[in-house]
Amino acid sequence: MSQIQKGILSAETQLARYMSFNISDARLLKECLADLKDIVDGESVVVGFGLSLVKAMKANIKGLHVMPADAVPGIDIPSTQSALWLWLRGDDRGDLYHRSRMLVDILATSFELEDVVDSFQFDTNRDLSGYEDGTENPEGDEAISAAIVSNEGEGLDGSSFVAVQQWLHDIDNFSAMEEKEQDDIIGRHISDNEEFDEAPESAHVKRAAQESFDPEAFVLRRSMPWAEGMNAGLVFVAFGKSFAAFEAILNRMLGKEDGIQDGLFQFTRPMTGAYFWCPPMKGDKLDLRAVNIS
Repeated sequence: MSQIQKGILSAETQLARYMSFNISDARLLKECLADLKDIVDGESVVVGFGLSLVKAMKANIKGLHVMPADAVPGIDIPSTQSALWLWLRGDDRGDLYHRSRMLVDILATSFELEDVVDSFQFDTNRDLSGYEDGTENPEGDEAISAAIVSNEGEGLDGSSFVAVQQWLHDIDNFSAMEEKEQDDIIGRHISDNEEFDEAPESAHVKRAAQESFDPEAFVLRRSMPWAEGMNAGLVFVAFGKSFAAFEAILNRMLGKEDGIQDGLFQFTRPMTGAYFWCPPMKGDKLDLRAVNIS
């Protein structure tokens, strides 16, 4: 447990800020990351490295790759990979803003800020569609087993892989549907959050039932709603000991197994997509030995 960035396993936060960076100048990259290592606690800020950053450090993380772009009839899955991802957690938006300014300053010698997305809790873990989110999340030892790398050696054990996508909802379209149609898309009754057997095969809970895969495809979801102006949706964040479980679920949602696409695509689509490796901790600092920083 002491090797894990605590924010990955911690209870849901009230507010969050997701920051993506690209490398602007690699000459002082090692020194810049050493500074980041010393001030990040892994709890109020969770850190993820993209493949380009790992390669720039002349390192190799087994299993880390770029999220592939994909397409099936009528649906595009974008890849918008960046080098560095920061997930800031807290309960005060002003504090998140000032902490993000500090991090931008620390990283300025080697990184440029590419994107910032602010997110929030809605009615205790509900998506903006009104349905509860992440109801199948593993807990305790099962969460560690699903989300955390083990038996790979020092500098790797305690790390995690994370898939991050920003989804844009068509709330007007969804709100115009009858409640039964909405329930059929999700596969649960919004009134009591109970799954129902008569839901169509396209229902999200049937497409993404983690225990129905072989092997089982459990991920640890830490998703939160976002809204900017009148646009809104979900920042989907899924931690795993590899990307295999996430990719299995996404492929089934896209209908690659049986031609049946997930009902979610009737009202929401991903705008972004990226993969990152989240290094372990050593004491109260990031353990960056795997990327050649002692």
